[in-house]
Amino acid sequence: MDTDSRARSGAPPTTGDEAEVDVATAAPQRHPWRWVAGAVILVLLAQLGHLLVTNHNFEWGVVFSWFNAQSVGRGIVTTLELTVIAMVIGIALGVVLAVGRLSHNPLLRAVCGAYVWFFRGTPVLVQLIFWFNLSALLPRLSVGVPFGPEFVHWNTNALITPMLAAILGLGLNEGAYMAEIVRGGLLSVDSGQTEAAQALGMGRTRTLFKVVLPQAMRFIVPPTGNQVINMVKATSLVSVIALSDLLYTVQAVYNRTFQTIPLLVVACLWYLIITSVLYVGQYFVERYYSRGATRHTPPSFFEFLKIKRKPEVAP
Repeated sequence: MDTDSRARSGAPPTTGDEAEVDVATAAPQRHPWRWVAGAVILVLLAQLGHLLVTNHNFEWGVVFSWFNAQSVGRGIVTTLELTVIAMVIGIALGVVLAVGRLSHNPLLRAVCGAYVWFFRGTPVLVQLIFWFNLSALLPRLSVGVPFGPEFVHWNTNALITPMLAAILGLGLNEGAYMAEIVRGGLLSVDSGQTEAAQALGMGRTRTLFKVVLPQAMRFIVPPTGNQVINMVKATSLVSVIALSDLLYTVQAVYNRTFQTIPLLVVACLWYLIITSVLYVGQYFVERYYSRGATRHTPPSFFEFLKIKRKPEVAP
């Protein structure tokens, strides 16, 4: 484009230092280090595959024979039950604690904050062992008038079974983490939403559950999905209190057969299968709650897996 035509079109004038760009001879930018990184990854994957195939210590025949064993299936059921119950307790308790930490009552804020501080500050393994040995601290549990007569009492050793100790340890610990997740989600909602709801005459409780919490869900769901996946793996800690989850089951088998590695491979495969299913479920839940948050609807799962082809350029 010459100077006169650039002036008529309103384009800024060019200087003598500017070079004309020849689009016809343009070439894509080279990325040699991508090829180097890809080659290194392929070599590592080839070595891993060679190890899995040639190392007979994996004992793949033993892995396949125990993969569908009935005892392993019972351990998987126990793991899933613990995950569901602990997450239900954790989510319900987390919502209550989060609302308490945002309350205008200083005493309630202090109590909820102390709960979160204690259960987040102590390892969940220690909490599991503590609940399992609660009878050493309180031989008898009772319900009645404070400092007065008892209405009913139980023997702690008979009441706190390994299953109940696992539920208490995992559920109460998860409640502290969910409290911070829910609190962060509630704080992410603009305060103008609450003010508008109160201007319309809505009470604090109705504003929370009808206005604030639904909008906070898209910030709460992703970390909650991560917590569910972490809970599946955290259930393996209950093996220390002799609860027959997936890990304890395979431990009992390899303690008897001395086939440690193949039984641990069985446990790893089942954990990977469960968490993979949860990853897919988390994707759909996040997609549901992200509607309206962005201008464009997120792609579906099958669209996400679809390989996009580059459009063909006409000659």
